[in-house]
Formats: sequence, structure tokens, C-alpha cells
Amino acid sequence: MLKQAEELLEKIKNSGSYDYDKILKAYQYAESLHEGQKRISGEDYIIHPVSVAEIVFDLQLDTDSICAAFLHDTVEDCAEKIDLATIKKEFGDDVAEIVDGVTKLLHIPFETKQDESIENLRKMFLAMSKDIRVIFVKLADRLHNMRTLSVRTPEKQRSIALETMHVYAPLAHRLGMQKIKQELETLALFYLDPIGYKEVKDDIEKRYGENKDFLDRATEKVAESLKAYNIKFSISGRVKTIYSIYRKMYNQSKKFDEIYDFYAVRIIVDTELDCYTALGVIHERFNSIPGRFKDYISTPKPNMYRSLHTTVIGKEGIPFEVQIRTWEMHRVAEYGLAAHWKYKSGEQAKADIDTKLQWIRTLLETDKDVDDPDEFFRPLKIDLFEDEIFVFTPKGDVVNLPNEATPIDFAYAIHSAVGNKMVGAKVNGSIVPIDTILQTGQIVEVLTSASSKGPSRDWLKIARSGEAKNKIRQYFKKEMRAENIVVGKQELEREIKRYGRHYTESQKNEIMKNLASRLSMPDVDDLYNNIGYGGLSVSKIATHLREEFMRVVAPVQEEISASDIVAATAKYDKSARYERSSRTNAESVIVDSVEGCTVKFAKCCNPLPGDSIIGYITRGYGVSIHKYDCPNARAGLSRPEDKDRWVVASWSERISKQDYGNFEAMLTITADYSPHIIADVTMQLNDMKVAVTSIATRENSGEIIITVGVKCSGVEHLKNITTGLNKIKNVHEVSRGSL
Repeated sequence: MLKQAEELLEKIKNSGSYDYDKILKAYQYAESLHEGQKRISGEDYIIHPVSVAEIVFDLQLDTDSICAAFLHDTVEDCAEKIDLATIKKEFGDDVAEIVDGVTKLLHIPFETKQDESIENLRKMFLAMSKDIRVIFVKLADRLHNMRTLSVRTPEKQRSIALETMHVYAPLAHRLGMQKIKQELETLALFYLDPIGYKEVKDDIEKRYGENKDFLDRATEKVAESLKAYNIKFSISGRVKTIYSIYRKMYNQSKKFDEIYDFYAVRIIVDTELDCYTALGVIHERFNSIPGRFKDYISTPKPNMYRSLHTTVIGKEGIPFEVQIRTWEMHRVAEYGLAAHWKYKSGEQAKADIDTKLQWIRTLLETDKDVDDPDEFFRPLKIDLFEDEIFVFTPKGDVVNLPNEATPIDFAYAIHSAVGNKMVGAKVNGSIVPIDTILQTGQIVEVLTSASSKGPSRDWLKIARSGEAKNKIRQYFKKEMRAENIVVGKQELEREIKRYGRHYTESQKNEIMKNLASRLSMPDVDDLYNNIGYGGLSVSKIATHLREEFMRVVAPVQEEISASDIVAATAKYDKSARYERSSRTNAESVIVDSVEGCTVKFAKCCNPLPGDSIIGYITRGYGVSIHKYDCPNARAGLSRPEDKDRWVVASWSERISKQDYGNFEAMLTITADYSPHIIADVTMQLNDMKVAVTSIATRENSGEIIITVGVKCSGVEHLKNITTGLNKIKNVHEVSRGSL
């Protein structure tokens, strides 16, 4: 038997709180089934389920959860030896259900353009709503995989870390499991931005080194003050996590010196009354920083977190945060919903947390009609990943909302009918605009009218919460179908007019019919309706629309030339060109096998479709795409500190003829000097209908060097442009790039 397993089983046996024989049987099953299997690291595979079971035991979950942790990979990896029916027979319905749920969550794509990504996320939340222990075991599984991620390829490391950062860490946060959340975030950051990780780590070590004894002194002073009031307490100090500081520095643009909760002292007392007494003692002993007090005891966070937070300054002039909570609050803060399984039986625990999982069911219900993957992900990011605020109803009830929420979000959080009849709002007794950003602690009142005509479409741009946006969409879907059809039709027609090609009414009708069929809509009116009420966005189906347009219109027209398309794009206004360019960038490049990433094309080499390319993960500005032979790329690849920020990139198959004019290239023309040479070059480009973005000249020993920026569709198009320029009299050479 594995030594790690022996030690874990001994702990379980000595605790006296578990069905030891059942857990031992589960381990023996797992050990037998995984015999001979190895992990990528070369270790025996059984190490992984044992490590997952160890994390589950540390979470103080129940017997069935530990059994499921041992068995969670058996159905997937040992299908020839065991099936779910056998697990159900040997270990019961609960263990089988947890194993089945975890097996189905082996991979959850993040921000893909594939429709199945929505369904996979729905399956995850559905599994959670049935038995929350599924996600507890899955989080333990992910945590161990992250701890051992170093043996995977750089591409896999980045993919798994990205999924962890954007799905699993926020879920742990939403479930109140702060210890797991913080470790997942820190491990993921190490692989996603190793340079940023090291910078923050070095800053932490430098500050901690300069004030090495500060935390000990602060803790000692706080303890002395509490002892004077005969308060029974436990006290400890900590330094803020690397990811927490990284997020504030890079996401909130804060300087390291502006982070006031770098140091924190945690006080744990016996009763809620002791919490407030301790708070008074702290404020009497130290100077508090205004605006830095938060009472999460009277207004708990949605993930059940309860604690008092205040930031004070000692004589050294160094600020530090003080957290005050009871032992029960501390247990919930560390383990979240998982904390319910220690002192209650499984059935009692499931009943107790049922109401706390209502947000999952609400999410499943409100998003069931959303067909756009990005539209499904958006409320997840808002409702799960953002910080919360807490406001009050006039009766004193607490309503939690996402950060930067407005009265519209508040109204729909109360009830759909309240939101639909809303005509105004009051904050702290004063009438305010409905786009007012709410702040924690405000009293909000919704003004309604029976004669209200319902929400405005503009509310979708103002609302912050996914719940509010979905309820507004539902209203328009049910009550405003005729108007939706008109709006949706106008949006689609506006899009195809951008293509700059003539089409007939019958061709347009055929395009729309084909598009509706392609999107599994019953008819064209349903397509228009979905776009009109916001279930689908035109930008997300633009590729399908363009393909249908080209298939219907192109065969009955002469083959369109690159110059015609460039001429047509010249008619667009600046905002339209920017929108199309941004969309094309995202659609034209695949980064680490993922489409739709935020990318920009490096100006040092101006990569074009047809070039071999590579991506560089910038800090906060997406992925910068370079030619593979770009000098900057070659230099960056040779620097050890930058090695992990370079990622595999390739051109998407979506790039086609209609993308002419979306890419920029620089050409250097060397020619004999003549008064007409610049005019000859510009006329030649004009004849080829090539858009010029910049032009510069300089003389060199009787020759003239002309550097010109041109719009083109790719390497082949650029070759045609180069061939045309080489035909100009007195031109010696045309080369790509600038000298």
C-alpha cells in the first residue's frame, strides 16, 4: 500500500467520524483498478486519487465524498474493468452520483466559439444543483492537478491554468472556499504570467524584508490590547497573497504602495458580541483609515463570508488590516459550503445548503434561452467573478449586487414585475438617474407605475447583472415580438450593406432563410426576433452571414477584385472600420488552439496571413502577434525570463477574400531619383486599387528610398502589389519591411 495512503487512512480511522471500512474498500478498489497506470510524471497513477482524497478529507467532507475522491477517475480511465452500475452496487447511490458528476466534468472549455461550451457549463451547474459534493471533489481534483502542472507541456500548462483562473477559482470563491480559491489563483498566475508573478513576489519579499518584524510587533500590540479587556481570542498574522496584489496592481492600476491590506492580523473570538468588542478595542488602540471599515457580519457576502474588516495605522506609519470573526465564521470563511458537512449528517447538510444554491438554479433558468456562447459567459463573469456590493431596501432587507450595479439591477433583483414597471429610483431618499452606480450601504427605493410601457432596450447597456439582463430579454422576447422582428431585420440588413456589393431582394431573402436554417431557427422571423431581443448578437453570427452572402451573391456576379473591396471599405466611417478590424483580429488568429482571443499585430514586423507567426502574452493587452522570424521575436525567445510568454499561433481558416484590406504591410522601394517617381508609385498603387496608409522618402547617393504602408489581405496579395511596383520605370528593388 502506498505510504501516503496508509497515513491518510490512519488519520481517517483515528478521527472516529467516518465509515472506515467503506473508505478502505474504496481505496482498495481504486488501487486495483489503476494498477499499472502511470501519470505523465512517471509516478503511479494511484497517487492522484489518494491526493484528491486527502484534500477532501482536509475539507472535512463526509464518507461518501472521500470514497468518490478515491474512485473519481475509475469510470473514465478503467472502463474495461468497472462501470457506474458496479460503483452504485458496491458503494451506494450517492458515491455513484458524485463519481458520475465528476467524470462528466473532465473538461470545460473556456470562452470558445463552440455551441457545446454552453451545454458543458450548464451540465456542471446542473450537477452542482443536484449534489454540491460533485464540485467539491472536482475542485480537489483540479487543485492537485495544478500542484503537479509543471510536468505538462507549456501549451497545456497555459490552457489548464486559464481554465482554472476563469472557471474553478471563481467557483471556489462563490462557494466560500477561500483556501482553495487562493491556492488555485496563485498557481494559475505562475503559469499565465510568470514575469508578472515574479515581479510581485520580489516586491513582496522586498517590503517584507524591509519590515521583517512589523507583523510580529503589530500582532503583539493587538494581543496586549485584547488581554486588557479579558477577551478570549486567537490571533495570527499574514501577508497578502501574490495573486491578490497582482490583481490590484494590474487590473485596478494601483501602485504597490497603494495596497493598504498588504499586512493583516486575524482575530478569532468566541461570540459575535466579542467581535464588536474587539473592534472597539482596536479602534481605541490604533488610528483607523476612513472608508476602510466593512461589516460583513451584519451584511454577509453571498458566499456566506462573515467577518469585520478594518484598516488601521500603527506608530510606524504602516497600515495593516484587522479581520475579526468567530470560530464558526472562520470555519465557513475557510471551507465555505463544505463546512456544513462536518457537524451535520449528509441529508441535513444537503437540506441546509439547498437555499444557498438558488443562484445556480436562477442562472440555469434565466440563461436557458441564450444561444450565443459569449452571452452565456458574460453573466457568469459578472455574477460569479466580480466583487459584490450590498444595498438596503426601504424595509432594511439586504440585497447583494455585482460591483457597479445600477437601480435597474436592484429592481430586477427584487422581482421581474418591479423591474418591468420601474419608472425611476431613489437613493437615500433622493431621486437619481436609473444609470446611477450604487454603493455599498445605500438605501434604494424603486419607483413604479402601472402605466409603464415596460423596460427600454437601452437598459441592456445599463444593467450590470446577468439576472437583470436576462429578465429584460425575456420581457422583449415575450411581449415585443413584432418590434423585435423589425429591430433584428434592420440590424442584419445594416450588416450586409457593409459588404459593398449589390444584391437583390430575393437574394437577401435567400440569405436570411439559409442563415436561419444554419442556426436551427424555425423561420426567418425567429432569427430576427432572437437578434431583436438580444438572444443573439449580429457580431457573433457575422461569419455565418458573410459566408451565406458570398455563396448566394458571388456566383451571379463577376469575381470581385481586391481593389473593389478596398474601395468599398473606404466608404465606412471610422468607427465601423475599427469595429470590423477588431473583430477580424480576433477571428483571424488561433492562439494555443483557441479562437476569439484578444490579439494585436506587432508593428515591428506587420505579420500577414501566409506568414509563420508566434504570439507573445502581453500584460493586460491581449496577445501580440509577430512573424516567427521577427528580430524581436527571436530576441524574446532567447530570453529565459520571457520564454513562457511566447505561445503557438496560427492563422484561422476563417480568413477569406472578403478580408482584403484588413491587414497592413510596409514596403521599401529603392529607385533612381526623378521628380516624378513618387507620383509614379502612388498612381501605380491607385491603379491596383491598393489603399495607402503612410508614405515617407529619403535620398541616398542619387537614389530615393520610399517607405510606403499599404492595406492587403495577406502574403500572396502583397506579392502581387510588389510585382506591380517593380514594373515602374527606374525602380530597382521592392522589399517588405522598412529600412
